Amino acid sequence: MSEVVHTLAGDFVAEKSLCIYFAGSIRAGRDDVPTYAKLINKLKDYGKVLTEHVGDYHLSVGGQSFLSDKFIHDRDLYWLRNSQVLVAEVTTPSLGVGYEIAYANIWRIPVITLYKRGEKSVSAMISGSEGCRHFEYENVEEAYHIIEIEMVKLGYEAHHES
Repeated sequence: MSEVVHTLAGDFVAEKSLCIYFAGSIRAGRDDVPTYAKLINKLKDYGKVLTEHVGDYHLSVGGQSFLSDKFIHDRDLYWLRNSQVLVAEVTTPSLGVGYEIAYANIWRIPVITLYKRGEKSVSAMISGSEGCRHFEYENVEEAYHIIEIEMVKLGYEAHHES
């Protein structure tokens, strides 16, 4: 699906396109990977998704076990710090996603959280955060619509390549 960047040096920083950080559960469970992959593909209409690997069907709950935890932490925070928006699918609770959302709030990076209606409840620390715009959705098409509306509110337009 996507090639995972293994260095902290990022050519993406020099790009003029919108950099989007997508967050979803890896080690806490991979049941929502099909949804992650679809949301990531939708977000690519707006800019570069720095964390495409989250939607990779080949990535297991072990994550990128060939990389050290410190490397993953530092790389992901670097990517997040260089993003203009964080979109998090929070149906599957994840400490890592919560950590990323907290940093985005500290850095004043807009956060859009998406949550499947009728699933487990979202932590009050996420749903109660004033730094997050939190949305329930029934199906992926509804999530697409939410993304479209929220990206326009943030001043970002979709660009479709032919």
